[in-house]
Amino acid sequence: MWIERLDASHALAYRELMLEAYDRHPQAFTSSVRERASMPLQWWESRLTSKLDRVFGAFEEGRLAGIVGLALELREKARHKATLFGMYVSADVRQRGLGYQLVQAVLAEAQQHPELRLIKLTVTAGNDAAFNLYRRCGFVQFGLEPMAVRVGEEYFDKIHMWRQL
Repeated sequence: MWIERLDASHALAYRELMLEAYDRHPQAFTSSVRERASMPLQWWESRLTSKLDRVFGAFEEGRLAGIVGLALELREKARHKATLFGMYVSADVRQRGLGYQLVQAVLAEAQQHPELRLIKLTVTAGNDAAFNLYRRCGFVQFGLEPMAVRVGEEYFDKIHMWRQL
């Protein structure tokens, strides 16, 4: 297993894994599989080549098996903050430490930006595995957003977390 920053050459594998994530865990993401499946490959490539986003992938036996992103802020007054986004590990490779290593890759990337002071994220309330992973990585809860995501007729709350660098 190894982790590397993804680039445009990974766009197809990134798209496939994210569509799996949206499909299997719709309550965890604000985008839907229908919305993202309609996006052209160029959109996925631009996500991986953005100057403000860093997307990392965990590879298992040469296959992209986990992903996470770090979104930097462009606005002058918010450049001290970044957002961890799009965390997902395929079900068949969970419980092997990939999630922890992906978060560590984001933290290492954040350390390369001296202006950054904190990373924030949201996690779906009730997703204890993800919540506990983020806590192990030093994130603390600072709020709860009720009814943050609607899937069909059901609403899900989001826990807001942050970690100082």
